[in-house]
Amino acid sequence: MKILVLISQVPDTTSRIAFKDNNSSFDGNGVTWIVNPYDEWYALVRGLELKEAQGGTVTTVTVGGADNEATIRKALAIGADDAVRIDAQPNDAFEVAEQIAAYAKDKGYELILAGKETIDHNGGQVGAMLAELLDMPYLPVVSKLDVAGTSATVESDVRGGVEVAEVSLPAVIGCAKGMAEQRIPNMRGIMAARTKPLTVVLAAAVESTARTVAFELPPAKQACKMIPAEDAGKLIELLHTEAKVI
Repeated sequence: MKILVLISQVPDTTSRIAFKDNNSSFDGNGVTWIVNPYDEWYALVRGLELKEAQGGTVTTVTVGGADNEATIRKALAIGADDAVRIDAQPNDAFEVAEQIAAYAKDKGYELILAGKETIDHNGGQVGAMLAELLDMPYLPVVSKLDVAGTSATVESDVRGGVEVAEVSLPAVIGCAKGMAEQRIPNMRGIMAARTKPLTVVLAAAVESTARTVAFELPPAKQACKMIPAEDAGKLIELLHTEAKVI
């Protein structure tokens, strides 16, 4: 089976978030970069499990600059066979999807796995857009995936139960918690990753449809107001007039 896994680089959740250039761009100084957990823990590991059970190859693809290569090498250390970096600096999710689609359209991938979302923007858009561009079915937020021949059976957690679906391959799957168990790179994998192929592909000629105007941090938390337990009327008034939640 020929599997493609989307890998995205994101700031560690403990990183201090700041902006520069009049708040028009993210300030990466001092930021620790990691592989997006949904891509690494679930999409990549499940892809490797399928390869180990059924044979085949696992390739990762990343859209970004050379500063992404350390996180790409981590994916190789976990077990991916090779990696592709599309040398582009996308402005939005659609541009990411277009770049990956341009690369993958003639490569014959039978299964494309991606995390359900990235932990920086939490958009969850790239998988669906990529599937549309490649004319493949898309199943989002999947917690279990099994493949038999040319079809895949997936499970998704829904309110009150589990939804089961079957889809013909090739397909794009958005991977969520429960898909697989995290793997830690061992020394052998780390050493092997240094020599595994990492191919840099020129960006496709796609038109950017968005630009970032400005970023802003959420407002600082306000001081907590304590209302006496016997004054429920005052609490209701504040929830209505100040918090505006009722």
